[in-house]
Amino acid sequence: MTSTTTIFQLGAEVLRRQAQPVDDFACLEFHKLIETMHETMLESNGVGIAAPQLGVSRQILIIASRPTTRYPHAPDMQPILMVNPSFEIVDGTLYKDWEGCLSVPGIRALVPRYQAIDVQYQNQQGEFCRLALQDFPARVFQHEFDHLLGLVYLDRVENNQDIIAETEFFKRIAA
Repeated sequence: MTSTTTIFQLGAEVLRRQAQPVDDFACLEFHKLIETMHETMLESNGVGIAAPQLGVSRQILIIASRPTTRYPHAPDMQPILMVNPSFEIVDGTLYKDWEGCLSVPGIRALVPRYQAIDVQYQNQQGEFCRLALQDFPARVFQHEFDHLLGLVYLDRVENNQDIIAETEFFKRIAA
């Protein structure tokens, strides 16, 4: 990754736009974007990333739950690229847990999300795939999917008192 890759921050207009579907899976720019997204996510200690965070309003996301300095207790899974994703709710119960975002640095918040979902998406070659996700990987998917809708996790917070500084978050998980 080049040092010029910028993660767009809260307030950038691209983060508030609904992303457009991908229809050209052979395009060189599409494949370069995927590579840049993956590298940026890894270098930033993220567990997921969406194309709008790199300034590209397309329906592309990567989920990659793994223990990092930002999420030390995350379960380990292989990165999964998802193009034009959608999901169905398996269990309508909402569970609150802590989230942060590469586009909203320094803040964490308790966000309600579905614990179990079924995801439909296309892979890098345009083939249709399905995947059942639960717990933390399901949370990561829903967080990244929100970016494709023009939302950030703070839009899902039910109470402003559920928002804290990241330094306080790390104190809480260390206790």
